[in-house]
Amino acid sequence: MSTHSNPYQFGLDKNAANFSSLSPLTFIERAASVFPERTAVVHQQTRRSWSETYTRCRRLASALSRQGIGEGDTVAVMAPNLPEVFEAHFGVPMCGAVLNALNIRLDAEAIAFILQHGEAKVIIVDREFSEVISKALKMIAHRPLVIDIDDPYYEGGELIGTTNYEDFIAEGDADYPLQLPNDEWDSITLNYTSGTTGNPKGVVYHHRGAYLNAMSNIVSWNMGQHPVYLWTLPMFHCNGWCFPWSIAAAAGVSVCLRHVKADDIYAAIKNEKVNHFCGAPIVLNMLNNAPEEMKQGIEHSVKVMTAGAAPPAAVIQGMEAMGFTVTHVYGLTETYGPSVVCEWHQEWNDRSDEEIARLKSRQGVRAPMLDGLMVANPDTLEPVPQDGETMGEIFMRGNLVMKGYLKNPSTTEDSFAGGWFHSGDLAVWHADGYIEIKDRSKDIIISGGENISSIEVEDVLYRNGSVMEAAVVAKEDDKWGEVPCAFVSLKEGAEVTEQEIIDFCRENMANFKAPKKVVFGDLPKTSTGKIQKFVLRDKANS
Repeated sequence: MSTHSNPYQFGLDKNAANFSSLSPLTFIERAASVFPERTAVVHQQTRRSWSETYTRCRRLASALSRQGIGEGDTVAVMAPNLPEVFEAHFGVPMCGAVLNALNIRLDAEAIAFILQHGEAKVIIVDREFSEVISKALKMIAHRPLVIDIDDPYYEGGELIGTTNYEDFIAEGDADYPLQLPNDEWDSITLNYTSGTTGNPKGVVYHHRGAYLNAMSNIVSWNMGQHPVYLWTLPMFHCNGWCFPWSIAAAAGVSVCLRHVKADDIYAAIKNEKVNHFCGAPIVLNMLNNAPEEMKQGIEHSVKVMTAGAAPPAAVIQGMEAMGFTVTHVYGLTETYGPSVVCEWHQEWNDRSDEEIARLKSRQGVRAPMLDGLMVANPDTLEPVPQDGETMGEIFMRGNLVMKGYLKNPSTTEDSFAGGWFHSGDLAVWHADGYIEIKDRSKDIIISGGENISSIEVEDVLYRNGSVMEAAVVAKEDDKWGEVPCAFVSLKEGAEVTEQEIIDFCRENMANFKAPKKVVFGDLPKTSTGKIQKFVLRDKANS
């Protein structure tokens, strides 16, 4: 064994000249200094440069700081894809706080849980969601500072805050100094996922992971400089898959879109020369099925990134037939969004359209900034053969994996058992190293890109006085990818219709989580009395 000293260990230490913590906040400072007059944000008739946008972010950080908001504090935002949400991705962490972008599809009860669990001290809310936020605020013990977004292009809703966003940031300092984290491991955002239980779990991101996945997006999608990006993907989804930071790094254009409608998407692509957008398969299917005249007039190349329930090959084929180039990615809230990408090989271009679509429907290989990806036995963590047939669980590791679940150390420990993140998704591993999901973890239904816990739906069903037993599984759906299908046995003498069951669920949870189909009858069970969900899944999809 060598005993000589290592000359590289001495006198080559980290210092201010050669090291700084990785943070995506540096991206907007650079964009504003290098390309101050280039357009950064478009929202209907509103256009702001990178210089203006950076100033607004600094004012937001300063105004929050003056309210006593700082390190370890949570700032929530409930709004569609508006400039204010984009700015919050920079302004909130600039003052050391943590951004919690809320899912705008959730009901008041779920939002109340999140606000209480995350201890939000401020909530920025768009008028469209003032009613549900008002209900949620009545359910929690503390009252956060409420700031209204008074969008001039939206009519409806009420102003419920003590101030509005424009007045609030006007109080901030335009020269507020950019504060980078002392440690790149510091938390930057909080995102809630339903996971396999009814109550959402708070997934915590750090500055390092956000920085690296933002760059990973640019590399894996070959975005280049100044991409024009359309916000069809919600910014509350894994912080828009980290694309607010990607757009800043590439000094691109963030084209905002309040509602995801085919006519608005096609209009934005034509009018703003959008060349990048993301969306769940349901969005692509909507665009595929739009009137032909709506699709006319697109004369530039458009790149589409999709994830969610595995997109049918026919959907990909339809998009590519229109001239759009589709990239399929995969990830979870716990992996900053897309951490696996279906990398394309030029030699595949000679395949048939059907074969190309089938290849693109696979989840793929690890993204540039993900360190490890494997399909393995969930108990032993032994990798499965790369034969395209043997099923295993998907595991990831590296910088694109969350810090952990907020206030949930036991679940965090379980999810990292063996030094890998356990995705809960089942897949096969092909000979070329590409993974392909074959089944989802039992309790998750992915509908239109949203995670729905079957346990949560079952819990609501059991509240109905007529229901004896209930089980919920995923049913394949051409529009949504998957929808909840409920199997229900009734109490003796009870009489209730399918529509009454669906209406009951809608009254007690977010509408998108309610079953789309209800089947009455005895539920199949094992000898120990456990409901056989695999039998029900087969029945739902037969």
